[in-house]
Amino acid sequence: MSGTDWLGRICCAAVGVIAGLAFAGTAWAQELKIGVMAVLSGPQAILGSQLRDGFMLGVKHAGGKLGGLTTTVTVQDDELKPDVAVGKVKQLIERDKVDFVVGPVFSNILLAIQRPVTEAKVFLISPNAGPSPLAGKGCDPYFFVTSYQNDQPPEVLGKYAQDKGYKKAFLLAPNYQAGKDMIGGFKKHFKGEIADEVYTPLGQLDFSAELARIAAAKPDAFFVFMPGGMGVNLVKQYRQAGLEKIPFLSVFTVDESTLPAQQDAAVGFLSGMTWAPDANTPENKRFVADFEKAYGYVPGSYAMQAYDAAQLIGSAVKAVGGNLADKHALRAAIRKADFKSVRGAFRFNSNGYPIQDFYLVKVAKRADGKYQTEIVQKIFQDYADDHAADCPLK
Repeated sequence: MSGTDWLGRICCAAVGVIAGLAFAGTAWAQELKIGVMAVLSGPQAILGSQLRDGFMLGVKHAGGKLGGLTTTVTVQDDELKPDVAVGKVKQLIERDKVDFVVGPVFSNILLAIQRPVTEAKVFLISPNAGPSPLAGKGCDPYFFVTSYQNDQPPEVLGKYAQDKGYKKAFLLAPNYQAGKDMIGGFKKHFKGEIADEVYTPLGQLDFSAELARIAAAKPDAFFVFMPGGMGVNLVKQYRQAGLEKIPFLSVFTVDESTLPAQQDAAVGFLSGMTWAPDANTPENKRFVADFEKAYGYVPGSYAMQAYDAAQLIGSAVKAVGGNLADKHALRAAIRKADFKSVRGAFRFNSNGYPIQDFYLVKVAKRADGKYQTEIVQKIFQDYADDHAADCPLK
């Protein structure tokens, strides 16, 4: 073999090594781009603020580098309007070239943006909304949830009401997908009489007519789902109407997003959740302490679930060595959920929704004058939603 041939081979080999190193360097050096969709205007803005702040704390705890990659977060206000949300999520995908979309708060917004995101082969991580249509036949390989399936938190109250021997319940929720899911979840375990099942317009703030119907029905228990500003008004009006002797069972109506406004009016009211700020895990103690120090208020489930979404993304990006182009490997890494949730046990079912524990929680006033929910008892352990059986994904 001539010297020229040897030189050619050495040169080619050197070029191959350099190219391989360059590719590996690119895989690690690229920027991670994330779009956050949350309602940040109107009466429900506190919910979106919790989601945004929880996610940003997760990025901060990672030193600004989820999975080792410099992380840029673009936040969009969906305004609680599906058409607005679709337009803004398309900007995130087409203009900002995001690798992940995180959000939103409300299920009607999620159902509007889910297809534009996943059809673009961008991963959509929902840190709150968990509608039933996307948990069964509508499940998608690019969609994951770090909260729950909407039916599940109200199942806690339905099971509790049934176990307490309540015979008649009055049900109230806003008229949209999550409201229907919540009431459906309560009825799954409660086998008593339904005194009435009332759906109100989303965003309603005056409940005088509904409270009059509750008083007339004289139920053994009142179950309600009224998030954000709706819940603030309802709780105050419920007390003013003198109905507090009727057990108040709710989901996302008395929580850390509404308690600063509800205060004593909500103390003692019960809810169902996967977590509370007093959850006894090292990860949770750090999360709550750092969140309150950073933002000056008590974190709720919206913040906790968004914080876990940041941890989930970081764990997956790290697992693939920053190679975001390998969607198959990235999905497998997300599905593995190799991080420590602040709530404790957490793993994904085949439909991308969590399998986890659920608790009965009660509103309490802390020694420092702030309000929070606190764990009363565990109702379900390692609990999976029923819709997963209809999901074709494995």
